[in-house]
Amino acid sequence: MRGSCRSNCGRIRWFVAVVGGLVALAVLATGCGSSSGGSSSAPNGGTENVVETTPAATGELDHVTWDLPWGEPTTLDYAKADDYSPNAVVSNLCDKLRVMKPDFTYAPGLATAWRNPDPKTLVYTIRSGVRFWDGSPLTADDVVASMRRNLDPKAEPVYGTFYKNVASIEKTGPLQVTVHFKQPDELFNKQMATVAGSVAKASYMEEKGAKFGTPTGGVMCTGPFKLVKWESGSSITVERNDDYWDAQLQPKVRQLDFKFITDSSTLTSALQSGAIDGAYEVPVSSAATLEKSTSGTLYQGRSLAHILIHPIPADGPIADPRVREALSFAIDRAALARNVYGGRATPMRTIATSSVWGSSPARAIYQKAYDALPPATQDLARAKQLIEQAGRPSKPLVLAIAAGDQPSLQMATFVQADAKQIGLPITIRQLQPTDYSNVFYIPSARRGLDMIWTSGWWEGPDPLALMPALTDPDGTYNWIKYDNPKVTQLLTKAQSTLDESASAKAFVQAQAIYSPDVPTIPLLDQNELLYLNKGLTGAPASFSYLFSPWAAHLGKAG
Repeated sequence: MRGSCRSNCGRIRWFVAVVGGLVALAVLATGCGSSSGGSSSAPNGGTENVVETTPAATGELDHVTWDLPWGEPTTLDYAKADDYSPNAVVSNLCDKLRVMKPDFTYAPGLATAWRNPDPKTLVYTIRSGVRFWDGSPLTADDVVASMRRNLDPKAEPVYGTFYKNVASIEKTGPLQVTVHFKQPDELFNKQMATVAGSVAKASYMEEKGAKFGTPTGGVMCTGPFKLVKWESGSSITVERNDDYWDAQLQPKVRQLDFKFITDSSTLTSALQSGAIDGAYEVPVSSAATLEKSTSGTLYQGRSLAHILIHPIPADGPIADPRVREALSFAIDRAALARNVYGGRATPMRTIATSSVWGSSPARAIYQKAYDALPPATQDLARAKQLIEQAGRPSKPLVLAIAAGDQPSLQMATFVQADAKQIGLPITIRQLQPTDYSNVFYIPSARRGLDMIWTSGWWEGPDPLALMPALTDPDGTYNWIKYDNPKVTQLLTKAQSTLDESASAKAFVQAQAIYSPDVPTIPLLDQNELLYLNKGLTGAPASFSYLFSPWAAHLGKAG
């Protein structure tokens, strides 16, 4: 997980560390929604005003100014791009083997086809005629070198977990790449639509070395926009690639400037005044104001973002599943969604919701299992019964939140009041950004804490990407040392089959076991919040923007 804060908001991104780090992920939303800005009652949405895209652009624009969600990126190296801001830029610069669409289904990208000649082999056919910004042709060697960086500790890859079952990656033809696996892996090909599947020019990466992805080293890719300059502390400027290979996705914006406004009030004012033309991840505290604005439109899209309470010590009261379950039953999630998010979020029954599996061919299996779980409603009688069985803690449980994050403080205060009703006292401790982030990296930073409030997002299209990190005995975020051999066996089985239905059946069997144990306490699925000024349209409204060339869709509103 990773801590990342706006001045009044803390965000955590789940990721599984391997060498440098690695993201754990998930997928998203479901089928029937408008692809042209219409509304739908999407399962992930807290309202019926959830859309997949904004109305299509009708004309070109010379210049657009855009705010990045969480300030200046630390890198534009795709192998290290592990947060909102770098991903939002990199996804417009570096194409991927596959493309994630706004409805979270897939399309060909730099790979035009893929096949499994056997369960442990995956063969990609690479698109011909693609050129890097410098005019050189894309080759299978570039793809191999780009993928192999995710296996190289020296590259400090954050997506290494997606490659954990890879045995080798080889060029097997002028435009063919073959991946051999140690064991079948149903996740891998899906993740090639995320930043983990990005491709850059091999010789350029070798030449730049450690400077690749920095303000002085830049990047060399094939995407619809090319990097012009990166002025540290000020802005990143990109301009459209007039020779982009995808004839259906020719950018309509000539130049795009990314700004780094991190203060919510300042951003809200800039969006209203037109100083900033658009932004994803609009702070929930600004949503009501921007919905009333006459300068533009606030869109709600399907999201991967969610709110959790994550338990910490393996030897404290919270390590007892009865205490975690009691707290879960005590929380009024509907009140949180209504009072803090204004209906822009949905209560969660378990960690893997329809935002994760809603686009899967096996979604009916997941849905049936999800519906069989206890509803995400408050049950004080059950909560009191559980806490009596477990025994009341001798002192208050300490819940950590990010200092200055008003929505989190508001929600934590609601939870504190709910817990008090069952005789479970909670103390809220606000941590400064560095201390808050350290909780996820440094064991000593967790001392004296029982739980931490996290607002995170999943990356990728499968519930399997996150759960092992929470339930395996050695899972990166299994701090309470949850250990159920049957759960581990079933999740391993689910990942090692390439059949979607068989994988889903194994997963939901594991879910039926771990959900009552509450290895982490799920609260809310959030909606994506996107703001566009009245002269701008075309951007995807869903969370797919983090993985796709969203800016290529931008243009003049009709």
